[in-house]
Amino acid sequence: MSGYHLAQINIGKLKAPIDAPETAEFKNNLDRINALAEASPGFVWRLTGEGDDATDLVAFDDPLIITNMSVWESPAALGAFVYRSGHVEIMRRRAEWFEPMDVFMALWWVPVGHEPTVAEAVAR
Repeated sequence: MSGYHLAQINIGKLKAPIDAPETAEFKNNLDRINALAEASPGFVWRLTGEGDDATDLVAFDDPLIITNMSVWESPAALGAFVYRSGHVEIMRRRAEWFEPMDVFMALWWVPVGHEPTVAEAVAR
């Protein structure tokens, strides 16, 4: 869609706090996966908090629910990163760190140059 980019939010409810030993492997891979996203064709923007990830941002009442948001040039660019890059190896292991959820993601179009807010994404 000309003049628009694809925004995405995905959330997950951790089985243990982000700084717990049970989630250490997930947390220790965040920098690598975030760098891979940023280097991917079609990447535009991603949400960050105090560090270089968004794990410190609280968008829900439950502190075990963590948020990831990004903007991509197209669905194809997002799909290539999620399903055809090194990201897939971590995604395959999500059951080790996250509880199952019925609703965990939303996609929507944003005007080029728009950085969605957490509140905007949660509303989606």
